[in-house]
Amino acid sequence: MEENKGAKSDLIVGRNAVLEALQSGRAIDSVWIARGERTGSIGKIVRLCREKDVVVKEVDEKKLSYSCGHANHQGVAAFTAAHAYATLDDIFALAASRNEPPFLLVCDEVEDPHNLGAILRSAEAAGAHGVVIPKRRSASLSYAVAKTSAGAIEYVPVARVPNIPSCLEELKKRGVWIYAADMDGTLWCDTDFSGAVALVIGSEGRGVGRLVKERCDLTVSLPMHGRINSLNASVAAGILLFEVAKQRLKATTHG
Repeated sequence: MEENKGAKSDLIVGRNAVLEALQSGRAIDSVWIARGERTGSIGKIVRLCREKDVVVKEVDEKKLSYSCGHANHQGVAAFTAAHAYATLDDIFALAASRNEPPFLLVCDEVEDPHNLGAILRSAEAAGAHGVVIPKRRSASLSYAVAKTSAGAIEYVPVARVPNIPSCLEELKKRGVWIYAADMDGTLWCDTDFSGAVALVIGSEGRGVGRLVKERCDLTVSLPMHGRINSLNASVAAGILLFEVAKQRLKATTHG
């Protein structure tokens, strides 16, 4: 079965088409399977997803049919990624190739694709070496993210990890200092961001999660002088990214 021409450009519908996409090495963001469906080649699809670390979601059959434009999906559909995911090693290798200390942005459950796309755009412009997102409860490298990023998705490595707290522990072992953007922290412009840095931006509604914050070295805040007590995630990320970029430029200029 061919890709559904009437559906989104990032959607592959049907068992054979999904199997071929997985076996070809195409960048797959997630696979949706109708709840309770395990007959025929579905088992093989699930095994391939596990081998290739692709997210599998069991969804209601009606939701799957709606997402597929009511095409004959045979109980399965795959959402392709607009760009292949990177690894933490890829991000560190990019920093090494530029002879710079690692500079990362970690998104803790940023679910709005427009926010993630805008974050990637700012990260690329600020010279960040990569962005980290969780496998679940997060926007992914969809075509909406790619469009909002205005091309930045082609240049900023994005690593998708199973668990953000564990990822932060790994970054610490590699000598990276972790800074959470949240309320009641050190003023962002009074913070020393020299050396290897990872900025953590929380979700649109909940901010940085408790377990994530516990693994951060320092909390940094942006002053709120109006009646609104928080900023859009991508706006906060942009301000902090360029503060790090400014300090790095100053260090290079005066070093």
